[in-house]
Amino acid sequence: MPAVPRACAPRRRHRARARPEGRRTRAAPALPLRPGPTRPGRAERERRHRSPAGRARPPALCASGLRAPQSLARSARRRRPQLLQGLPATSTVEENSAAGVAVYNFNVTLSPLASEGVANLPTTVNSNPLTEAFDIQSKGSLEFRVITTGKPVLDYETMPKSFDLQIFVEDTTGRTDLNILTIHITDKNEHPVFRGNMAIETVMIYVLERTPPERIYQVDAADPENAKLKYSLLPATAPFSISESGAIFSTKEFDYEKDPHSYFLNITVTDPDGLNSTRTVNINIININDERPYFTTKQRIYRIPEEQSPGTSVANITAKDPDDGDSPSRLFYSIQSSDRRFSINPATGELQVAGRIDRDALPLRLHPNISLVVQVEDSPSSGHAREMEITIVIEDVNDNPPECNPSSFRKEANENTTPGTFLVDLRNYCKDIDADPSNNQFIFTGLSGFGSNNFALQSTGRLMMTGTIDLENPANPGVEVYTLTVRVQDIAHPNYSNIIYIYIRIKPVNEFLPVFRNLSYVFSVSEITKVGSSIGRVHATDKDWPPNVITYSIVAGAGTRDYTNIFWISPTRGDVRILARLDYETTQKHIFTVQASERPVEGQEKSTTASVTVNVLEVNDEEPVCSPNFFSLQIPVDLAVGTNINGFRIECQDRDSDPRSFRYFINEGNENNHFTFSPTAGSNISRLILASRFDYENGLDTNWVYSLRVHITDDNLVSARDKTTHLTKTGTVTLSIRVIPNPTTVTTTTPGFTVVTRRENLYSPSAWYVPFTVTLGALLLLGLLGHLGLLLLTKLHSCCPPAGKAHSTPLINAPEKKKPKKEVTVTMTKLNTIFDGEARDPVTGRMYEFNTRSGARRWKKSKEPLQSVLAMQVMSSATEKSGQGVDGAEAASKKEPSEKRKELTAATKPAAKPSAGQSETPGQAGLRLQKKEESEDGGLSLPAP
Repeated sequence: MPAVPRACAPRRRHRARARPEGRRTRAAPALPLRPGPTRPGRAERERRHRSPAGRARPPALCASGLRAPQSLARSARRRRPQLLQGLPATSTVEENSAAGVAVYNFNVTLSPLASEGVANLPTTVNSNPLTEAFDIQSKGSLEFRVITTGKPVLDYETMPKSFDLQIFVEDTTGRTDLNILTIHITDKNEHPVFRGNMAIETVMIYVLERTPPERIYQVDAADPENAKLKYSLLPATAPFSISESGAIFSTKEFDYEKDPHSYFLNITVTDPDGLNSTRTVNINIININDERPYFTTKQRIYRIPEEQSPGTSVANITAKDPDDGDSPSRLFYSIQSSDRRFSINPATGELQVAGRIDRDALPLRLHPNISLVVQVEDSPSSGHAREMEITIVIEDVNDNPPECNPSSFRKEANENTTPGTFLVDLRNYCKDIDADPSNNQFIFTGLSGFGSNNFALQSTGRLMMTGTIDLENPANPGVEVYTLTVRVQDIAHPNYSNIIYIYIRIKPVNEFLPVFRNLSYVFSVSEITKVGSSIGRVHATDKDWPPNVITYSIVAGAGTRDYTNIFWISPTRGDVRILARLDYETTQKHIFTVQASERPVEGQEKSTTASVTVNVLEVNDEEPVCSPNFFSLQIPVDLAVGTNINGFRIECQDRDSDPRSFRYFINEGNENNHFTFSPTAGSNISRLILASRFDYENGLDTNWVYSLRVHITDDNLVSARDKTTHLTKTGTVTLSIRVIPNPTTVTTTTPGFTVVTRRENLYSPSAWYVPFTVTLGALLLLGLLGHLGLLLLTKLHSCCPPAGKAHSTPLINAPEKKKPKKEVTVTMTKLNTIFDGEARDPVTGRMYEFNTRSGARRWKKSKEPLQSVLAMQVMSSATEKSGQGVDGAEAASKKEPSEKRKELTAATKPAAKPSAGQSETPGQAGLRLQKKEESEDGGLSLPAP
């Protein structure tokens, strides 16, 4: 039964990972083009390609509802990691491409665990439709490319227009990937081709003299793209012409005695793109006669062996024309029957083999006689002729070796199979196609190959076992597949033969249980071992050959009160790892059971168990915990040395240390060593003591608040030699001590000094999320406020549109009427700026210069009087104010007298003028004009600038 393509194979559920087959799917050879009507032209094919009806149908789903290769590739990409980079993809290749042309490049990306590279190189496991026209070639490292093989040569007109290649790859960890590369065949304009005799040889055309002008030959040519062809001939002076359909016409009546006896014409056929082909036609003028020739050859039956090479002479047919008298006759020989296996020389009458003659094929296998009708005439056309029938008998020869289908056999037998067991009868698969019974008899001989002594072959082709094969036997080399060769040979001379390959696989039988090396395993592990670390390995073996794959698992134990599984075992290697932190103070010993299971390809699963004990080793991994760990104290400045400050003490505990193992010392903040702890070591309770007096009067002490960081370590009982290797843990207590000055003390201050308070926001590196959260919240709040402000401005503009203004927007917008400001401050900054452009201010009408990069501006030096400029500005302001309405006037009249006085004071205050040598910018001039307008509104006038 033919194998189902992998893309259509039913999926089976396995516990183990599915592996692709090692063999590549062989693509079916391209079918020859069936004869039929003329193919549509290129325009017609493009129209069909663009139209919905001309589109190629997607590949049909597989039988029984299985998924197509595209669906399989998509589901495979969802299941597998992406190893093939650049796939799936679509590429194109031109038809008639030579072998080795690169079609598409892609890469293979390995998974992080695939340190050894690719296990199975990228290969084409299937194609739709099947083809061998493409192959995958390595470019080095992990780069590959798809190339053409040239077998078969791609042909756009006769082959499918696209191919879907399923490319498979597997790395050393067993991870696989399957993707599709779609290759479209593109059309290429090809030269027109001649058909018929003109395609293989120079055509000889014979024209009788005195024949009126007529069509003498039809040129048969075609364009691979079915385009319309144009015909032409040279030389143009020859008395011939050619029509648009390719018909050659004579243009005159020939006279054999006056005109040339032969003409050579170059026939050229050209397609619309200018590609052309040329063939030569030889036209001969033939003299006429009036007598019938007769055959001088008397033999009518000839015998030849089959498979004679073309050109082999079969007979020499001769004839005579009475019109020629004693001179040699000019006769023309031809075969009237349509048999291409023979040809006759038209001038000499020699009958030759022209094609293959196979006696073993039909119809010669049943009727080995061939009848030919040979005709001789004295003129190529409308002459006198005579016919003769001859018979050629084809004799059989032993020219075929015996062949077997298939040529290789795969058989299976269980180990310890009984001797004499029949395996295969080869005669049922072999035959010899020679027609004669004396040439088609054969025998089987020459059984050879490693381990062939375990098998026997009869001459009739029956293969049997003669020995017992035990894979576990040390004397057995452990071979699972035996490769045998058998020769099938003809009995008749020359004893042709063929080789048959027989692959016999010895199927192992699962006979033994897996066995652990130890019945129980004991591992000792420190309680500070990192999670995920390997703590040991169990190992089991299988005596079966080949050894079955052993899978390890934990079947009992390995849990605690807080965790279901605290240990994990590698299913393939047997490494035991911890999944949670071990704690000696909670559990000192863990006992669990591991199981080794084997599941052969055939047979029942077998397993065995072993006990694993994990002893947890104690390590100093607990920090001292003290109470309180933070406290604030206040002490008077004159507190006596040696006093227990506020009766404060700290009490510490450690789960894995003795109370006498604690040491106390102040690590930070103890300036001038005013504070200490008593006792400093050997107890789990220690008190805070004032060690020295404060001296603020002499300036020795300046700090009134002390922040002490107290460290408590558990290494007091460890010798100095062991402290370098002993694990020490440290606890921390933070104390804040404020010194209260004596109320009776008079603090003198130095007049004229400034107290600067500096505040710093400190945060712990571990609390990175605090500034992040604050910053993010502030940005979101600013964005929300900006959005609301934008909405408010949009609403105001839609409700209260501004008064109509000139279409041109001035550089300095004239301000709306507002309350006069109390104070105007103008800051002048001189910049050494290069002004590379100039324009006219639409408000003042003055020319100004500007910098195209920074936008800085200044008035251009001009002789234009300033009074005209100010007059223009005042007129512009008056025009704008005239449209304010009555409401604005009434609102202005209702101002309080005090506000008016303030506005008048602000309006009459002179503006800052630019210093000598400093030019006035357009912005400053606009500001001065604005102040003048405000003063006019207040009923005051400003002096001219």
